[in-house]
Amino acid sequence: MSGASRSHNIIAINFVSFLNAKLKGKASTPYSNDMRLHTLGTAFYTYPDILVVCGKEEFLDAEFDTLLNPIFIAEILSPSSADYDTGRKFMRYRVIPSLKEYWTISSFEYRIEKYLKNQSDNTWLLSEAIDITSQLTISNLDLAVSLKEIYEGVEI
Repeated sequence: MSGASRSHNIIAINFVSFLNAKLKGKASTPYSNDMRLHTLGTAFYTYPDILVVCGKEEFLDAEFDTLLNPIFIAEILSPSSADYDTGRKFMRYRVIPSLKEYWTISSFEYRIEKYLKNQSDNTWLLSEAIDITSQLTISNLDLAVSLKEIYEGVEI
């Protein structure tokens, strides 16, 4: 979505910068909102705010502009996108076999919802953080990040 708010942009920059610094030299690559994602077997294409691929990246074709295999996706919520990002879009993301974790990060309140896929039965477990002093772990990357770091410079 184009035309995002100041808060949305600051959160995105903070989180991608954090991921880039922590994943440098590792077999995982973070991408921001200009990397397209396709869900095979569907007509669904989207541009997640943040995604991470670990290991060999799989692309739709030789253009290398449409990823297929993220393990982590984060969407930054605005008041107008929150219902879609937590509902229909997340429903479409859940069919991606490689996806193990999905976060929604509010741009209008201190709130991160973390959905972690249970590999044994493909159910999703929700946990959330709503205190600026809290921290969450990106489980499949073994990275702890504080809300304070993600929301630095954002006025709520």
